[in-house]
Amino acid sequence: MLRTNVERLVRASVNGEVIPIKASEFTYKITYDGRPVVLPSVGGIVYNVKVGDPAVGWEADHLEPCVTTKNKDASDNHGFNLYSCIGNRAKIISGDAKGKEGIVTGKHGGAEHILIDFDDETLAALCVGDKVQVEAFGVGLKLLDFPDVKVMNIDPELLQKVAEGEKGSKLKVYVTHFIPAKIMGSGLGASHTYRGDYDIQMFDKETVDEFRLSTLRFGDIVAIIDADHSYGRIYKKGAISIGVVIHSDCVISGHGPGVTTILTSSNGEIEPCISPNANIGYYLKIGIWREKTKKRAPKRKR
Repeated sequence: MLRTNVERLVRASVNGEVIPIKASEFTYKITYDGRPVVLPSVGGIVYNVKVGDPAVGWEADHLEPCVTTKNKDASDNHGFNLYSCIGNRAKIISGDAKGKEGIVTGKHGGAEHILIDFDDETLAALCVGDKVQVEAFGVGLKLLDFPDVKVMNIDPELLQKVAEGEKGSKLKVYVTHFIPAKIMGSGLGASHTYRGDYDIQMFDKETVDEFRLSTLRFGDIVAIIDADHSYGRIYKKGAISIGVVIHSDCVISGHGPGVTTILTSSNGEIEPCISPNANIGYYLKIGIWREKTKKRAPKRKR
């Protein structure tokens, strides 16, 4: 087991509510190659897209799986997005689904949304406007034997499932894909990575094929090569950053599947290893791995 400072972390509540699916007043989105299209986008209760489902190929733009939440007060929403961590428990505290629990699966920057997975029974009872409370736990988490690896946006229990290693070695993390930093887009320029995400551009077919990007799934844990996320997101040879795929591919220039950072090492003290099961849904038994939907889990080619 990884040694951490978990016993010194603060566990607190932050609140948001389920929001509707959004539409632009201009209706159309203009694609990277100049076509006007009308597509579903961020927000809402999405009944048929879960963690573990493909993150590529939907008739959508920036699609967020399952349930999207936000605090309507801008200041409070900063805290909601900062302190919520992937893997945290979330409880519905109003409406017909009151008392039901889910799991935080992503933090979408720009929109400033927290994404949460619930089971199908809960989705059927859930309504836009229902209040959600997250048991926020994870900010300040450190790996005591890996001082050159920074941790962010992840619940301490989930961290123990996705990484392993002993003092004096590199931190081993299982991932589904290696992503070259050169194709990362929207999200660059931020001064920190403690909330939000940045996007994998998928507009060059040769690169998409080389790195198997068309097989990305919601919840996949991926390694971004030559990327340092210590104080924002920069290109740096030898650096390694690890993140979770949280929203779908996009039609707009500079955008694509979004990745929320969970680990970063400026000097490459992370050793990413390919595994087809490196998905938060697999580790937490949520999304397509929930008992009722387990049969939907897709087979992945190595």
